[in-house]
Amino acid sequence: MTPREELTTAVQTAVGASPVSPAPLPAAPVEILAAPAAGESVLARVRAGLGEFTGALQRVAELILADPAAAARSTIVELAERSGTSPATVTRFCRALGFVGYAEMRLAIAGETGRAARTGGWTMDIGREIQPTDPLERVLGQIMAADTQSMHDTAALLDLSEVERAAEAIARANRVDIYGQGGSALVGGEMQFCLHRIGVAAWAWTDVHNGLASSALLKGGDVALGVSHSGQARETVEMIAEASSRGATTIALTSFPRSPLAEVADIVLLTATQATTFRPDALSARHPQLVVLDLLYIAVAQRTHERAHAAFSVTAQAVAGHRSASGKEAS
Repeated sequence: MTPREELTTAVQTAVGASPVSPAPLPAAPVEILAAPAAGESVLARVRAGLGEFTGALQRVAELILADPAAAARSTIVELAERSGTSPATVTRFCRALGFVGYAEMRLAIAGETGRAARTGGWTMDIGREIQPTDPLERVLGQIMAADTQSMHDTAALLDLSEVERAAEAIARANRVDIYGQGGSALVGGEMQFCLHRIGVAAWAWTDVHNGLASSALLKGGDVALGVSHSGQARETVEMIAEASSRGATTIALTSFPRSPLAEVADIVLLTATQATTFRPDALSARHPQLVVLDLLYIAVAQRTHERAHAAFSVTAQAVAGHRSASGKEAS
């Protein structure tokens, strides 16, 4: 004990106080997720929460995503040092993802990166930017690897009970309004076309004024579906919130479970994206979004089989005169 510490202790003893250490500052609260399901991608979980982690937790997430294989080989102390945090922060990060501790998360990442190495080889190296001189064969491999991984991650992340709830609501709905902005509007328009073909009264809205006017006229028994990769599109959130206030069942299709869009929706359908340097996240989300909506569309058709079958028949008959001899629609 230093002379200063001895003096401080003596003074505290004289006044009847016990020497104490400064109380540590409380850690920021972290929402604890449920434990990952069997086969669920831990990297997809990290990627989905990247925009919601803050400070030290975000640094841990970014380090893991930058080099998952290296993270799987690191001890908790090494990972903390490389991310500029502490072992306690890494432990908090693990628990925020639903793991008991670091050993469990490390094992999950190791298993996932090991599978990727065995099945993908160099094609899984999608983090390297495509160079202007790269042959198209390699470019195609990069794109296919990214899309294939995002499909697998989405399948593991998607809650099929939520898809069933959404399908039941749409199958019973008097009308369905679909909202999206930018690229999400294209995805929403595809869903509107599919539902329309099986006799579901569906509209797709991209203009916020028209969309808000329509959502204000919805009521109980109607459905509103909002599409937004980030879940941050203000116009889409506003239209879904308006529909919810009128009693409609609301559905969100997003990659972020704690985004504003997910918060205002009754049913949340999650997609996963595979981050690349050659394509923005919103564009990377397009194919997983279409897969989830295809699944939802088929689930609705199953629940309205007779109506869907009749609708297919009459619509096919209506356009029969505009089909070519091969049976395809003439362009």
